[in-house]
Amino acid sequence: MMFRLKDLDILGSKAELAALPEGKLLINTINAHSYNTARKDGLFAEALTNGDVLIPDGVSIVKACRWIKAKSQPKERIAGWDLFSFEMENLERKQCGMLNVECGANNSSLDNSQSALADNPKFTIQNSEFRSPQRTVMFMGSSEKVLDLIVKRAAKVYPHLKIVTYSPPYKPEFSEEDNKAIIDAINAADPDLLWIGMTAPKQEKWTYSHWEELNIHCHVGTIGAVFDFFAGTVERAPVWWQRHGLEWLYRLLKEPKRMWRRYIIGNALFLFNVIFRERW
Repeated sequence: MMFRLKDLDILGSKAELAALPEGKLLINTINAHSYNTARKDGLFAEALTNGDVLIPDGVSIVKACRWIKAKSQPKERIAGWDLFSFEMENLERKQCGMLNVECGANNSSLDNSQSALADNPKFTIQNSEFRSPQRTVMFMGSSEKVLDLIVKRAAKVYPHLKIVTYSPPYKPEFSEEDNKAIIDAINAADPDLLWIGMTAPKQEKWTYSHWEELNIHCHVGTIGAVFDFFAGTVERAPVWWQRHGLEWLYRLLKEPKRMWRRYIIGNALFLFNVIFRERW
């Protein structure tokens, strides 16, 4: 399929996050890197095009849409972190209202211990005593180390939510058994919010390919690096860099050996594609 930025439906602003409908909703992000990848990866392009919501996680996407007079004209960048913060805070407020407690205050009656489910060491639950009506957030992806850090921080930042985690095998492609185990874990958790973090394009393609097998009722966000940001294993750029659209440069300066190809070659390729393949 021909993947063209000018034809995509892209969310316009952070304010529009509040208007997203409830229920099963697949939310993906797009930036210069994922755009370049989607132009040569048909399944990834299909996942981004056919998901329910696509948010502009890059100033380059916002500016390019204006320049090529695209169908969508996003007003601002909506980072994966913005989506994560909005959804988590929204669910925390709903849970506080249900429990009739003040949001932002730790409730000592909540037990933050972990427990295993179905004897699966990869599948853990936070605040397990409150299975109902406590709202559940599931993090699927990343390593056990990162997930443990997420659980610990979530207990402080979002103390009224139950946190479920699943660490999939670290391999380029999952076997049928791997896929079934992941799907079964997600369906068993029946979360009120699901985060998928396996880096792009793997996370988007996996979620899209198995969408019909996920018997869930919630928003699903493919947010990759946000797992590390929230866990504290990767430092996010300071606010000044974010506000000036330079978060990519900050990451390049922090991790030049890992990021130089993505940002130096990738950004040049993005400009080429926008100028010669999108404008006309």
